[in-house]
Amino acid sequence: MRRATTILVLAVLGLTAGCDRPMTSGEKGAAVGAAAGTGIGLVTGGSFGQVVGAGLIGGAVGYLGGSAVGDK
Repeated sequence: MRRATTILVLAVLGLTAGCDRPMTSGEKGAAVGAAAGTGIGLVTGGSFGQVVGAGLIGGAVGYLGGSAVGDK
């Protein structure tokens, strides 16, 4: 489990850091919102036994909210 998490984190960092230009504020907001939403969804979903679904939903909602806030 730890190895899979490490590989996933490195893959996400590689995708985010591999941009050819600096990230716009909308993209930064979307990335932070998705990460925060996923984390919160995983923590709250763990108490109900629905960790993966809650993490995916939290990430999607965080992405949408973060991109909306970052564009303003």
